[in-house]
Amino acid sequence: MAERRVTVGWPEGLHARPAAIFVRAVTSSGVPVTVARPDGEPVNAASMLSVLGLGVEGGQEIVLASAAEDADTALDRLAKLVSEGLDELPGAV
Repeated sequence: MAERRVTVGWPEGLHARPAAIFVRAVTSSGVPVTVARPDGEPVNAASMLSVLGLGVEGGQEIVLASAAEDADTALDRLAKLVSEGLDELPGAV
């Protein structure tokens, strides 16, 4: 399983708009991804309610993971999106 630990770069954390950006990026990656607090249970990263339910604040660490064969590239891009607090997935067309 591929995994990335990343610090959330959005000041407001994974709430409202940033959570929507993140969920949209996960969905468009085409790779099944989970997200969790470092010692928490992973949730479906493509589920807005699940992501919001984590209550992650800006500056906190999260763990992105996937067992898909092509997960490394997707996780790298998602980690960049989250850590830099971007408005869209890097490399999006």
